Amino acid sequence: MAASKQTPAKKAFALRLDPAVHAAIERLAASELRSANAEIEMLLREALKARGIEVGRTRAPRRGRPPKS
Repeated sequence: MAASKQTPAKKAFALRLDPAVHAAIERLAASELRSANAEIEMLLREALKARGIEVGRTRAPRRGRPPKS
């Protein structure tokens, strides 16, 4: 398989949560029309920002046909 120049995939890792915390995140995510994963990412970004750590966003991959050479 050839290497591509696309944006790297999101980092996956196991996260162990107290079931009550997970349930609260799922309720919050549902009320904001997000997945639990997206909600966790938003909560982490907000917590980092509150501590003065600004996290940029990875650029989305370019779509469409590449320009002709």
